[in-house]
Amino acid sequence: MVSIKQRLSIAAPIEKVYQALTSQEGLSGWWTTDTKAEPEIGSVATFRFGPEYHKEMKVTELKSPTHVKWLCIEAIDEWMGSTISFDLEQNGEKSTLTFAHDEWKQYSPTYAVCTYDWAQFLRSLKLLCETGKGRPYPTPFD
Repeated sequence: MVSIKQRLSIAAPIEKVYQALTSQEGLSGWWTTDTKAEPEIGSVATFRFGPEYHKEMKVTELKSPTHVKWLCIEAIDEWMGSTISFDLEQNGEKSTLTFAHDEWKQYSPTYAVCTYDWAQFLRSLKLLCETGKGRPYPTPFD
């Protein structure tokens, strides 16, 4: 099994970052504008990327304001059964986010693309928390 790992510093309080990772408004501000989500364990969040493609994540763990974990229950085959976690630490006036997309069955071209895409979307999360404006899908990466 392979994993995607990212770690970044965000110049915002940990509670603000946690809200961006758990609320519908926050998630639609950095990942995709077409998001349906609620911050409850057992709920299913739906993320649409245009009319033909979507992902569904079951919220499996929430520990405010330090931890969020999802289980992928609907997406392309390579994502099915994978887990996505966000762990937060407060470091002075900044937050440190440790991101993991685990349980990939193998390295593949899709895995390689997703490592880049996750970095771009985590940059969007950072921008949202620091400036109030992220770059969610369908905003093109620059």
